[in-house]
Amino acid sequence: MTIEILRIGADFDRYGELLDLILAAFAFMDGRIDPPSSARWLTPASLRQKARQEIAFAAIDNGRLVGCIFLKPEEALLYIGKLAVHPSTQGKGVGRSLLGQAEATAHELGLSSLRLETRIELIENHRLFAAWGFGKTTESRHTGYDRTTSIEMRKRLD
Repeated sequence: MTIEILRIGADFDRYGELLDLILAAFAFMDGRIDPPSSARWLTPASLRQKARQEIAFAAIDNGRLVGCIFLKPEEALLYIGKLAVHPSTQGKGVGRSLLGQAEATAHELGLSSLRLETRIELIENHRLFAAWGFGKTTESRHTGYDRTTSIEMRKRLD
């Protein structure tokens, strides 16, 4: 596998494929998390808009879209959203490569930390992010829920 990380810019025209990738990567959450993932409401048009408003990267392997990450600068940190790796390429370094791009972007912007949110039910994600250097910072709940539905994790950058 030879992963190439490309910035999603104005010339990117693979939003239908990007949506398919995200839905495939998030499919394991169906029936496991409540409320359902916001990925279910994405469209090619909303992804195009998201890429214009945020910093987005695609992971490409031999022309095939295998991963993506959306980054949003916040005060002193970079928020990671919609980190997705196609199920057929999970465990092969795609996610780590995308995380490396997030770290490089944070450094370029002078930001000292990365932040992400993951659902409380997704223990395997908590473990993976912890192995990548993230630590749990807070718990939160979606509107209308009386229980914790997600956790925030952060990684301080050197």
